Amino acid sequence: MQITKDKAVSLDYVLTDEQGQIIDRSDESNLFAYLHGAGNIIPGLEKALEGHSSGDNLQVTVPAAEAYGERDDSLQHTLDRSQFQGVDELQPGMQFHAGNPDGTGMHVVTITAVEGDQVTIDANHPLAGITLNFDVTVREVRDATAEELEHGHIHGPGGHQH
Repeated sequence: MQITKDKAVSLDYVLTDEQGQIIDRSDESNLFAYLHGAGNIIPGLEKALEGHSSGDNLQVTVPAAEAYGERDDSLQHTLDRSQFQGVDELQPGMQFHAGNPDGTGMHVVTITAVEGDQVTIDANHPLAGITLNFDVTVREVRDATAEELEHGHIHGPGGHQH
């Protein structure tokens, strides 16, 4: 069976940056599963997997624009320390969930600098601006269940797990 829209796909992968450093990998005892065509994975990888079948191994290079986007300097802001109530120590690298200014959605922000009462945050995805390299092995391709299609994602063994 080939990977097409509305197929449940399980795969193994190793993700590296342009220098070959491992960024992430699937767990050998727990395959990564997603619903193809539902926007569950980055667009460049989804496009590259289209038409492949169980057992296929491929190397995919995904430019930043088709992954987590280019870096956007307008997403860096300096805030007053008082906006981090309940956090005693702030350090570069710490991440927080923040709401959008219009009150919709949540996203992750990363502290990039702390100088006195001024805290600089970056709302870019940590992998924004990075070309990503995937070594992928397709393990299984199956029809998604009606419930998975309705929910827009794959359920684990035994059904609904969220």
